[in-house]
Amino acid sequence: MKTSEIADNLFVKKLMDRLNHKTAVIGVVGLGYVGLPLAVEKAKAGYRVIGFDIQEERVRKVNEGINYIGDVVDEDLAEIVKHQRLKATTDYSFIREVDAVAICVPTPLDMYKQPNTSYVENSANEIAAHLQKGMLVVLESTTYPGTTEELLKPILEKSGLTCGVDFFLAYSPERVDPGNKQFNTKNTPKVVGGVTENCTQVAAAMYENVLEGKVHRVSSPAVGEMEKVLENTFRNINIALVNEMAILCNKMGIDVWEVIDAAATKPYGFMPFYPGPGLGGHCIPIDPWYLTWKAREYSYHTKLIEIAGEINNDMPDYVIKRVMEILNKDGKALNGSHILILGVAYKKDIDDCRESPVFPILDKLDNGGAKWTVVDPHINEFSFKDRKVFPEPAITADMLERADLVLIATNHTAFDYKEIALHAKAVFDTRNSSEELCINPNYYKL
Repeated sequence: MKTSEIADNLFVKKLMDRLNHKTAVIGVVGLGYVGLPLAVEKAKAGYRVIGFDIQEERVRKVNEGINYIGDVVDEDLAEIVKHQRLKATTDYSFIREVDAVAICVPTPLDMYKQPNTSYVENSANEIAAHLQKGMLVVLESTTYPGTTEELLKPILEKSGLTCGVDFFLAYSPERVDPGNKQFNTKNTPKVVGGVTENCTQVAAAMYENVLEGKVHRVSSPAVGEMEKVLENTFRNINIALVNEMAILCNKMGIDVWEVIDAAATKPYGFMPFYPGPGLGGHCIPIDPWYLTWKAREYSYHTKLIEIAGEINNDMPDYVIKRVMEILNKDGKALNGSHILILGVAYKKDIDDCRESPVFPILDKLDNGGAKWTVVDPHINEFSFKDRKVFPEPAITADMLERADLVLIATNHTAFDYKEIALHAKAVFDTRNSSEELCINPNYYKL
């Protein structure tokens, strides 16, 4: 046996022992919607966890046991911080103390819909500066196939250590659905693909010691990266389909929501998706474009993905068109009208407004000369055109009566739909929010 293989086996055995006996120290880079829930679950499983983030405010809140993520239980965070199972820092030199580290940083698009991997690259460089022999590094951020081996591995190997021999590298895509009451970080199945078999083995062991969901091993990081993009592209395309159906059904005088409910009675071969004012969140509107960008490297044009993206991106324009039609029925123009917008979060009952379709709607209302007010009980503030906007926390009868049109962009449970129906001059509901709204004579659905 070669010396490198002996070292490899010794490192595997040592790391596996520490993972299985919960003596390993786990690092999590990025304490946002993915990283903080993961850090909490690892600490609850018995590991000592160090969270890394460049935002000092996040670090301060974690160290004070103050939760800022909806999918984390306040008491869980407070308890593990109190018992020193989790601490946060902006100092990446503490990477030297960890046995394994997960990278959970944003992977946005630039203005040309090309991948911006700077957060991943910066994290990898910070880790490489303090990489130790026998350490495991796992990328969880959603990205294009090839990122782990083509981008991350060379950066980490600048440390002088060899992947698969001196340290271990794997990809395991995050699966987070904010607001989902059934599936969370703890019980959602996990996909893991390592650069080598030993990399897969140690990465899978870490997750198996933390999560209740099954750990599914794949043959390479690229398979894991591709399956994650497939998950979100699948949803993107099907949402585009129902959005297009909604537009056609409106022209034909057919209720698209009734059509979907009828189709959903089929027990096989159909999965219901629902239309809306556009896509939101950090995954579905963004991830398919990672694949279209990578496909160009292979001289392939992802036609269906790009058409779906165009349909979904055009939904805010369609919403404004419908708003104008509804106002015109009452002899009003968009210019000078007051629109009350209910919900800025990208989906129901969550505190996340990343990539919300409300933002392009607000922009189009501004351009059309309309006045607007936003109500959202889950969002305290958001940035729009370089300024801070502070949504109203609740609806009042006076708000409803003053508005020329109430636009329901997000169907939060907290909204009193009967109150809306009784006091609104007109309602345009993009979410099929409640049957109670039907008592309003000027009620319109997407």
